[in-house]
Amino acid sequence: MIRTLVLPTPADVGEAAADEIAAVVAERPDAVLGLATGDSPLGAYSTLADRVQRGELDLSRARGFALDEYVGLDPADPQSYRSVIDRTVTTPLRMRRAVVRVPDGAAADLAAAADEYERALEESGVDIQVLGIGSNGHIGFNEPGSAFGTRTRVVELSERTRLDNARFFPSLADVPTHALTQGLGTIMRARRIVLVAIGERKADAITAAVEGPISVDCPASVLQAHPHVLLIADEAAGSRLTDSGPCNIVRTNSEVRAWRGAGTRAPSLPSFSRH
Repeated sequence: MIRTLVLPTPADVGEAAADEIAAVVAERPDAVLGLATGDSPLGAYSTLADRVQRGELDLSRARGFALDEYVGLDPADPQSYRSVIDRTVTTPLRMRRAVVRVPDGAAADLAAAADEYERALEESGVDIQVLGIGSNGHIGFNEPGSAFGTRTRVVELSERTRLDNARFFPSLADVPTHALTQGLGTIMRARRIVLVAIGERKADAITAAVEGPISVDCPASVLQAHPHVLLIADEAAGSRLTDSGPCNIVRTNSEVRAWRGAGTRAPSLPSFSRH
């Protein structure tokens, strides 16, 4: 079951997602964070940065793994996810760049780079994975049709994904056609998952992920099989949820207060092997 929190504004979503991440770091200061890019997680990262700036949160011992990276972009390219993670996570959260990893989309041997990244993830584990969702239901760059057991690998981006991401590039022709991404099986190994969704254009994907059948047609639907997933959506993204699916939806202010007061975060984290 996907626990679902629908909040009034994107700012509320960012605060709630930051609360979940901060709670994990408070419990385990050397936590491993799974890091998503895109618009949806930015509010959470900004909120965390404010807390770090005020001295309320210390992420200096935390480590991170990005979900994915474009193939063929130099890491110094402003649109590479190495650069995006540096700008939005590593620097403002005062994390050590050397322990915030991003797949090597510029590697000469992409298959070997994918295998090495997967091994590193298996060895360290991920304590909390932050996810966004594509308008076609993808998580990471696992497009519709991706098998649920997939591991880190090179994938071809769908035309819809490239169109969605074209706003970050001079033209559609400049959007990479391939990416190196964690697989659905890789993502599902995370101890906790926070799925963040903002805006009406994510409403159909969220509804399919939460209330539809578990199907490769909507890769995010696999999250229904994870024991500790929290979806945090603003009202626009959650506008088509009907409360009829396998989820527990909290919408009103009183429900949110009760939900938080009940201590509904996932249980204490089991130990990972940390090499």
